[in-house]
Amino acid sequence: MVEEGALLWEPTPDVVRAARITRYMERLGRTGDYEDVWKWSVESPADFWTSIWDYFGVVGTRGDGPVIQATMPDAEWFAGSTLNYAENALRGHPGRTAVIFRNESGSRWQYSLGELREEVARVRAGLVRLGVGRGDRVAAYVPNVPEALIAFLATASLGAIWSSCSPDFGAPSVTDRFAQIEPKVLVAVDGYRYGGKAYDRSAVVREIAGKLPTLEATVWIPVLGADASDDGLSWDDLRAETAPLEFERVPFGHPLWVLYSSGTTGLPKPIVHGHGGIVLEHLKSLSFHQDLGEGDVFFWYTTTGWMMWNYLIGGLLVGSTVVLYDGSAAHPDTGALWRLAAEEGVTYFGTGAPYIMASMKAGVKPEGLERLRGIGSTGSPLPPEGFAWVYSDVKPDVQLGSFSGGTDVCTGFVGAVPLLPIRAGVIPCRCLGASVESFDPTGASIVGEVGELVITRPMPSMPVMFWNDPSGDRYRESYFADYPGVWRHGDWIKILPDGGCVIYGRSDSTLNRGGVRMGTSEFYRVVERFDEIADSLVIDTGQLGREGRLLLFVTLADGASLSDSLVSRLRTALRTELSPRHVPDEIQVVPGIPKTLSGKKLEVPVRKILLGTPVEKAANPDAMANPEVLPHFAPQQ
Repeated sequence: MVEEGALLWEPTPDVVRAARITRYMERLGRTGDYEDVWKWSVESPADFWTSIWDYFGVVGTRGDGPVIQATMPDAEWFAGSTLNYAENALRGHPGRTAVIFRNESGSRWQYSLGELREEVARVRAGLVRLGVGRGDRVAAYVPNVPEALIAFLATASLGAIWSSCSPDFGAPSVTDRFAQIEPKVLVAVDGYRYGGKAYDRSAVVREIAGKLPTLEATVWIPVLGADASDDGLSWDDLRAETAPLEFERVPFGHPLWVLYSSGTTGLPKPIVHGHGGIVLEHLKSLSFHQDLGEGDVFFWYTTTGWMMWNYLIGGLLVGSTVVLYDGSAAHPDTGALWRLAAEEGVTYFGTGAPYIMASMKAGVKPEGLERLRGIGSTGSPLPPEGFAWVYSDVKPDVQLGSFSGGTDVCTGFVGAVPLLPIRAGVIPCRCLGASVESFDPTGASIVGEVGELVITRPMPSMPVMFWNDPSGDRYRESYFADYPGVWRHGDWIKILPDGGCVIYGRSDSTLNRGGVRMGTSEFYRVVERFDEIADSLVIDTGQLGREGRLLLFVTLADGASLSDSLVSRLRTALRTELSPRHVPDEIQVVPGIPKTLSGKKLEVPVRKILLGTPVEKAANPDAMANPEVLPHFAPQQ
């Protein structure tokens, strides 16, 4: 058991001096500690975000309008300014390496910035031939391959609007998303490879295309080599002609892309981000919190259906080389991604917290990571044991950054920074420009206690709107219904007196036992420490103030069984480390824990099933990674 808050790493004077945020603070003339700069960034947002534009030399016209008008949820930024995301992402020396692509089959491609610009120019010209222009939508059903990045940058360069889904999404889930935005062009693969197997998706693509009445063209990327000549263009057809690479400069809030909520319990929310907000937020976050810049090699394991893909490609904005990977993280074994990082000289390695924990349980001991300076973890809270494993088995001098944020803002609210130490289970700070507080049920700000994670001042990467929500009602209901004028994110957070933070999971799946509220992450930390437990899910069936049953579902590691001894040890650990109130009433073995396509546990849908909602109505199976496991949670008749 690793003690929460145990010191694992401290920045040396050399690390602090070399940090990009140090140079920024010196330019500002602010030589205080990080907490002082953070307070200034949230108390003087106009000055702070103007300094980000100026410090990074954003390409565009800033205009002479106010930096910020109105308050949440109606805040508007940089009135009169114009810019283009792609123009900022594609600047720099043409000879530097911009993109490295790897897949699980062993293929490797590399693009210099000049080559990337040439490809973007070709695809841009192809989109123009198809009639795509400013404000049109280009939808993509693609894995994390170079063509996805190229098509996105070409779309953005035109002032058109991008939206993507991973090809492991089912057709109904994709049409639930893309039908809302009425795309003109669909870019799609004929199939993909994952875990050593090939998956033909050509029939699914045709089904999707048939349900998009505004679609004028389908562009096929031949991953599996299918012939698409009968019902669309090939990728080579799209990029057949070259043309000058030009950029349509658009207003700060002009839509850049549409991302989506998980869609597991209803129609996915189409979240629209603007060019300007994403450019400023990603410049700030990648440079100051990840400490990335020219000469860095940036990797994050993600699909195009998760916001971390959009964040990863933002590495181009700060001049880093981005590493795209298509395939399973565990093929042929759990150490696959660590070997990729060693072979490509990755300097910043990002992944989901479950992969770090899986590596720890598998006994992986990565080697050859001499260039690695930082590790990022997101998607779910990383327990203290995961922190400790990184420092004992991966690299003792690396900066581990656990980040928490969301698709809603396409960034992190809380994370790491090179100026602060790393402590087990603790996120070091609130990110610059993110006015994060913890609210109690009355809306009072609290410190040192668990409360609702809220944002009390606007950030430029907050959604400019939801698509097809002209009144803004759906947007307001999603974030501002509980605390007027304050963004409620839906996570439990404890803010420590020194500014550190601990995330405890979703606040809508809290365990409330005898008046003691606890986040599910604390529960999982205890249960999943057992070697016999591969994964787990805990549900409190209480409702309307009445205490229900506490049910623990587990999937077992290979060769393990739910013996009386294991049950006794689980109950003892939970009683001792949490409380007697948090000992489960029942422990059941299930074949899998239901998760979204981005790997998040589906606690709320399972709770609905346990309370009587039919399985088919509790969650959208096409928005899940493993819908086949849901029936195992239905009460036995």
